[in-house]
Amino acid sequence: MSNLRNSVQLIGRLGKNPEVKQLDSGRFVANVSIATNDIYKNSKGEKVIETQWHHLVAWGKNAENFQKILAKGDEVAIQGKLTHRSYEKDGITRYVTEIVVNEFVKLSSRVGATPRLSNAQPV
Repeated sequence: MSNLRNSVQLIGRLGKNPEVKQLDSGRFVANVSIATNDIYKNSKGEKVIETQWHHLVAWGKNAENFQKILAKGDEVAIQGKLTHRSYEKDGITRYVTEIVVNEFVKLSSRVGATPRLSNAQPV
């Protein structure tokens, strides 16, 4: 186990359209949250669905492709790394846990959605 890595893989649906910004440096950054579901049966045999929300950040070309390819409700598979950061706002230190996306693949669109990019390839 000497070669441990910080690696996260998720499949989920986007809760909203990606928010993409171009920084003063010219680099793009995208922010979006995805929902994942854990499904199991409780002690009474009833089906239970638990939804977890995960904040994603994509940089550079991935951020640009998020904007071109993904929309609210789309199912996506991502691979990235878990990161923690803090910032100060209004004199209060805030802490954020997020997943920095290295790779992603759009798996399906939400029902009734029109494609955003007709020749989309896995990224």
